[in-house]
Amino acid sequence: MTTHVETRQAVHPDHAKGMDTDSLRRHFLAEGLFARAEIRLVYTHYDRFVVGGAVPDGADITLDQIAETKTATFLERREMGIVNIGEAGSVTAAGQTWDMKNGDVLYLGMGSGAVTFSGKGRFYITSCPAHRELPCRLITVDEAKEMKTGAVETSNKRTIRQFIHPLVMESCQLVLGYTTLEDGSVWNTMPAHVHDRRMEAYLYHGMAPESRVLHLMGEPQETRHIFVANEQAVISPPWSIHSGAGIGGYTFIWAMAGDNVDYTDMDFVQPGDLR
Repeated sequence: MTTHVETRQAVHPDHAKGMDTDSLRRHFLAEGLFARAEIRLVYTHYDRFVVGGAVPDGADITLDQIAETKTATFLERREMGIVNIGEAGSVTAAGQTWDMKNGDVLYLGMGSGAVTFSGKGRFYITSCPAHRELPCRLITVDEAKEMKTGAVETSNKRTIRQFIHPLVMESCQLVLGYTTLEDGSVWNTMPAHVHDRRMEAYLYHGMAPESRVLHLMGEPQETRHIFVANEQAVISPPWSIHSGAGIGGYTFIWAMAGDNVDYTDMDFVQPGDLR
């Protein structure tokens, strides 16, 4: 097996204003996260957040130590949220094994040791620094906190499922869930918002190969955009809005880290104020 890690530096909003399309994609879009028999990670300097993918392809692959953290194991001073976006698989850590179906989420607390991925799953990995040990927990789709929101009239009728979230379980600073658009709806978050106290990452999946999501980013008065394909992720800085509209159905996994775990800590920007 192979473990590949890429580092992304933080970008000041003044710098982002002058970026062309290639530069925006190079700094904020994570492509090619899911490769057979590999673990691929992007280590960001936004709250030291990590996103990545693990595809065991029927065998066992293990995430243990990476040079970027300078720790004995990856989770020595970190917590992790794992989402299975593929077929059934399993994850082993901290002396336990959890079977994961499509859509299930696994939380691994600080100090859980090496993490082994097995089976036919396609595992999306998120991780951030942690300050104390908390119990590991598997949260199934049925155990998530579900919220219906949006409307057909505004093209954003959707279901939000909260997994690693204060209403469901305790974490240090990681918050994670995912949102699924209903048929005929395209906008995933509108009005848009920013939260200066937290960064966020979006993984878009469940899309047809030819489909794309137009992901909006940038400062409210200086917006930018990235076209995103299936199983690609966008790294969203605290100063950036994050909203998008897709061609056809899709789901996006949102994961955040920063000063607090208050999901409602958002500064909304009305459509008429966007530029």
